[in-house]
Amino acid sequence: MMRRGKVLLESSRQGSVDGKPNVANDKELVHKCHSDPGGGRALGAAPRTHRHRSASGATRKCVLTLDGYSYVIVASPPGGAGAPREEAPRPPPPPAPRNGTPPKQGALTIVRRSSSRSKAESCSTPTDEQLDSLDLDTEHLPAVDTPDACDKAALRLRYLLRQLNRGEISAETLQKNLQYAAKVLEAVYIDETKDRRVAEQPRAQQSTLHMRRLRTPCWARCSVEKPNEAKPAVARQQSAPTLVFRRLADEDDELSEVQPDAVPPEVREWLASTFTRQLATAKRKSDEKPKFRSVAHAIRAGIFVDRIYRRVTSTALMQFPQDVIRVLKTLDEWSFDVFALHEASSGAPVKYLGYELLNRYGMIHKFKVPPTILENFLGRIEDGYCKFNNPYHNNLHAADVAQTVHYMLCQTGLMNWLSDLEIFATLVAAVVHDFEHTGTTNNFHVMSGSDTALLYNDRAVLENHHISAAFRLMRDEECNILQNLSREEFREFRTLVIDMVLATDMSFHFQQLKNMRSLLTLAEPTVDKSKAASLILHCCDISHPAKRWDLHHRWTMSLLDEFFLQGDKERDLGLPFSPLCDRNNTLVAESQIGFIEFIVEPSMGVCADMLECILGPLHSGGKGPNSSAEPINEESAASEPSKFKIRKPWVACLSDNKKIWKEQAAKDAEARAKQEEENNIVPPTTEE
Repeated sequence: MMRRGKVLLESSRQGSVDGKPNVANDKELVHKCHSDPGGGRALGAAPRTHRHRSASGATRKCVLTLDGYSYVIVASPPGGAGAPREEAPRPPPPPAPRNGTPPKQGALTIVRRSSSRSKAESCSTPTDEQLDSLDLDTEHLPAVDTPDACDKAALRLRYLLRQLNRGEISAETLQKNLQYAAKVLEAVYIDETKDRRVAEQPRAQQSTLHMRRLRTPCWARCSVEKPNEAKPAVARQQSAPTLVFRRLADEDDELSEVQPDAVPPEVREWLASTFTRQLATAKRKSDEKPKFRSVAHAIRAGIFVDRIYRRVTSTALMQFPQDVIRVLKTLDEWSFDVFALHEASSGAPVKYLGYELLNRYGMIHKFKVPPTILENFLGRIEDGYCKFNNPYHNNLHAADVAQTVHYMLCQTGLMNWLSDLEIFATLVAAVVHDFEHTGTTNNFHVMSGSDTALLYNDRAVLENHHISAAFRLMRDEECNILQNLSREEFREFRTLVIDMVLATDMSFHFQQLKNMRSLLTLAEPTVDKSKAASLILHCCDISHPAKRWDLHHRWTMSLLDEFFLQGDKERDLGLPFSPLCDRNNTLVAESQIGFIEFIVEPSMGVCADMLECILGPLHSGGKGPNSSAEPINEESAASEPSKFKIRKPWVACLSDNKKIWKEQAAKDAEARAKQEEENNIVPPTTEE
């Protein structure tokens, strides 16, 4: 290459007599120059170059074939159309100036053409015969930075899509080929970024990278920029011959004119984060966008891979029974029937609902959760909920709380306020918040002196166990859904989950509501995201009285069954009955009325106020897509006509359920009075 650089530089100094290039003779001055066989990849190999010297000093042109590409090298005389400043590798020193005037020097222009095959061959859509004969073996694929890599990747992506439609491809084969395609795109983008940095470097540093830049991927093209026309002619004459390479999409590329702004922002962000090596926690300036103007292939193939990935996660790697799909169509409703999901899923509601939510919010893709690992994790979580056969704190309850959290995130717009990692943590916290629940209360563990109470020193006994057991499960490689999080992301995720699950301890209930109420009374309240998510999860955990009556009544009966079972254990251990645990002296209707009036209604009210405080600034004029035009009352309408409001379907449900319970309480009171009256009647005695 040193010899080649000298030859090119010497040719560049042969100018025309009048200082202008002789374009008319270009065709006569073209010579084919081929590198030595086997020496094209050796740094020291020099191609056989035939130089043509013209008496008139016209522009010289040479076509050089190297590594499967054709390089058109044009040497322009001084004053001719040249290139901006970038030195060739180690140019020979210029002759000494004469009378203080620098010698006139020309410029080199190098344009790299695509590979020698025709455009029709390189751009034509592969035929069915070609696809049928394709071997998906990944052992003998070309390196990702070689000329054939992009073509191989594109062909395989088309074949994978066809096989997916037919359902005739294994997950392992699909994964290996997608990984190869991703590496090709990654190499393309990295090389593009490298070229951009080189162009900004000093000339001395640029010359050392000249050799590497000549061996770019097959879909790119090198060209030379024209010199700055505003630059004085004398300054151009003083400049040494320079080579400036610019990456261009092939002219035959159907997406060569695509602008990055035409791609949806989420797709652009996904391409940048998935197919480059940037750190997941790196912060990008607000006005900086991934630059894909010269990587149209990356856009096309990236969207292509995204379609395949979404299809895989929803069908190939996780098959949903038709009955489950039918039930999940109502997933966005407030009173979602989780009992119907339990029946449709054959007793596995957490598995399907958890997978659906994490996939719907893009968490599987965003945090690179392997679908099989997620399936294993959800299956083990489901088993843990069924460990003690609890009537209430079981996998049904976990699925119900997760769905209610989804409603709060999606239907109120809260998801727009949270980051991806915070949404991920919130959904996982909802799924694991009662993992391995024993079916007894914290008070029972403390009073009975259980091992769990001893381990956690009588403080939030069950909640601490739920968290610890869940994270211990995620240490198993087969269940580690956090394996691709960075260290910083893991620490933030873990802290959020711990805070949220600990907040479900009912002993913190009143203090939690008091703190949030006090915060919301400030003139400009700033709500901490962790505290907001914790209150959301706590409210969803106790939300069944705010659901439709048939669902709420079924939940109530299940909870009472669990309480009564604990009461039986307390009786056997000689412990006093915990509230609502004595099956012979529990007033069901009255207890539910008190629970609604003193616990659930205040909690949902504070939660709604917090959501409106948080989401108000996100909606211009308080008219967001999920906002309600109806104020709470006329007084608030008069004082705050533009305040943002969320829909509150729980208000009507709470009112209806409380009304039914009051009617039931009246009937129960009447029945008890009648029973007491019968018990107080003294049977008449006969006189002797």
